[in-house]
Amino acid sequence: MKTVKTATFNVNSLKARLPIVERFLRDEAPDIVCFQETKCQDADFPKDFFGGLGYNVAFKGMKSYNGVAIASRDAPDECSFGFQDGADSEQDTARVAIARFGAFRVINTYVPQGKSMDLPDFQYKLRFFERLTLLLERRFSPSDLLLWTGDINVAPTDIDVTHPENKRDHVCVCQESRDALAAVLKWGMTDVYRKHRPDPGEFSFWDYRVKDAMSRNIGWRIDHFFATPPLAALSTGARAVKELRAMERPSDHTAVIAEFAI
Repeated sequence: MKTVKTATFNVNSLKARLPIVERFLRDEAPDIVCFQETKCQDADFPKDFFGGLGYNVAFKGMKSYNGVAIASRDAPDECSFGFQDGADSEQDTARVAIARFGAFRVINTYVPQGKSMDLPDFQYKLRFFERLTLLLERRFSPSDLLLWTGDINVAPTDIDVTHPENKRDHVCVCQESRDALAAVLKWGMTDVYRKHRPDPGEFSFWDYRVKDAMSRNIGWRIDHFFATPPLAALSTGARAVKELRAMERPSDHTAVIAEFAI
């Protein structure tokens, strides 16, 4: 048995955050990191940067938009992108990455934010969750050691966002989004972060547009670790690496870590 340190990090443009990513990888030495919003087409992805730090990396991206990657100390046994349901668009494949490391499986998603409840983007978000449930039903079992992580773009409960009373119609807080997420979790997953950190004030995203959001801790918890029961039972801790958000030219998200004794 060994401890596997996993992380999720919406970098909001990978190339712009390389100094922050490098510090994170050197300081924390995670075994597996799931990145979202890399905003980097495949031909321009900085593979050598990761290789120089001792990481294998699998990625799929689009120019200036979307993009997911999984960096790992050990190369995955398998890696694929998209829902693989016969309806994948370029955007879908740049939002879903699936990797297997022996019996341990990881799904990394960059769930659409949705923009506004009256736009087609929001319907795409709801359909994204539906397709993810179908993916789980088709390829996995709740008895697997399966982790679903990434920027999920939903604050599941009121303690996951500052001033929820002002955000009832926001696409990351509204009941439709919460219900869509809950429907996926009903398949057989639990919130690993909350297992270890049940109190309010635990966030992973602080909006650039809110003055002094970090110092005032006005944030959102929208970057998650959801695990099947057997994997959740093996979790040993979770935390947000808040200091990354305070660095020069940061992402509006920070990295979040969850550890498992596998």
